[in-house]
Order: sequence, then C-alpha cells, then structure tokens
Amino acid sequence: MATLVRELAVWPCRAVAGLIRAYQLLAAPFPSACRYTPSCSMYALEAVRRYGAVRGGWLGMRRILRCHPFRPGGYDPVP
Repeated sequence: MATLVRELAVWPCRAVAGLIRAYQLLAAPFPSACRYTPSCSMYALEAVRRYGAVRGGWLGMRRILRCHPFRPGGYDPVP
C-alpha cells in the first residue's frame, strides 16, 4: 500500500517532466532564445524534479514569464 501511495505521488512529477523533455526535444533544432542560464526549460525541469509538479511548475512558469527582451537575463539557478 505504501508503495502505491509513493508511486501515485511521483506520477505527476514524471508527467510534467516528460512534457518538458518532449518540448526540449521538439525545440532542439531551433536556436535558443532564452536570456538566462540555465535555459528556461532546464530550469523548469530541475524545479519539477526538486520541488514536485505543483511548486516546480509554478517556479518554471514564473521564470518563463520573466524571460523577455526587456529583462537582462544572466545566471538564475533554481532556488
């Protein structure tokens, strides 16, 4: 029973991480436009792995919203 509960808790993280990874593979042929290091998709992937689907997804979304031409960019690691 405990294994089932643990697996159900991990599933959303795997699903979100899979979607991010699919995006990375589909966007790979195009030049990177991200102003930050690590890239926004790597940041989101690390945030989801570290904090889970909900909080990590929120951190990734905030980062994507900050990534625009009017921000300087630079090094911005996952907190």
